[in-house]
Amino acid sequence: MNRAVRFLEARRAFHAALLKDLLTINKKGVVSNADGCNAVSIAIAAGIADLLKAETVGDRMAGQTSGNKFEGICADFVRQTFLKVGHLRPGRWDVHQVTGRNRLEIARYEQYSHLIALDRAAKADAELAAALGSDYTITPDIVVTRDVEDDESINSCEELVDDSVTMLASLRKRPGGLPLLHASISCKWTIRSDRAQNARSEALNLVRNRKGRLPHIMVVTAEPTPSRLASIALGTGDIDCVYHFALYELQKTVSKLGMNDAADLLRVMVDGNRLKDISDLPLDLAV
Repeated sequence: MNRAVRFLEARRAFHAALLKDLLTINKKGVVSNADGCNAVSIAIAAGIADLLKAETVGDRMAGQTSGNKFEGICADFVRQTFLKVGHLRPGRWDVHQVTGRNRLEIARYEQYSHLIALDRAAKADAELAAALGSDYTITPDIVVTRDVEDDESINSCEELVDDSVTMLASLRKRPGGLPLLHASISCKWTIRSDRAQNARSEALNLVRNRKGRLPHIMVVTAEPTPSRLASIALGTGDIDCVYHFALYELQKTVSKLGMNDAADLLRVMVDGNRLKDISDLPLDLAV
């Protein structure tokens, strides 16, 4: 038998990491990503867990703990996959989970560096602070960044730039230049109505507050219920796409359970390029 392709291996490793202590089953048989008060959620989550061969028995982690762990596992997956496609998307890349919840995290990157001055002005003017609120602050869960390039790299094949031209291009290294934010990835272990709106608000803030190229804006989730996935996946203009941690298993489960409406809703999202599998994310980042 041929060895599994790299992205399939990475997907399996991603699931194995989740199965260690995050995707667990409690003594009542409820999987940790299910809504214990929703029969549909419980049934679908159980079906997915069965296909993934979940065996760890344990209570669900506290919300913040499970969220942070999910972010870290997702960051590892993106790092292990996207960094393999340098032949498709050359550059000096970094993928990391954002910790510390610095509300001006994105100001570390070229397109949003002006937010530091805006924050400074708001702190000095109470009226301005009241008018702005916190709409300009965004804290991604995972960021993918590209470092700027020096002239030696840019001119490696032929002389393209010198000190007489292309002085303001964001990709060109210059004094004080900052890395480029290539992608902001929001991770949602589960989706409730408030969390869906939070992800959309963050996405819209990234759209409105940028100067320059808009980064990819993506959501990764382990939510089992198609109707809740639809609350964040359907519609355009803010989020690039929603990526499910186990889309293939989700599709098989709703089909096996005879949930025709749920299957139809999944089909609408998938056919409309609004919902994809986690394994699709690295190549979409290469676009």
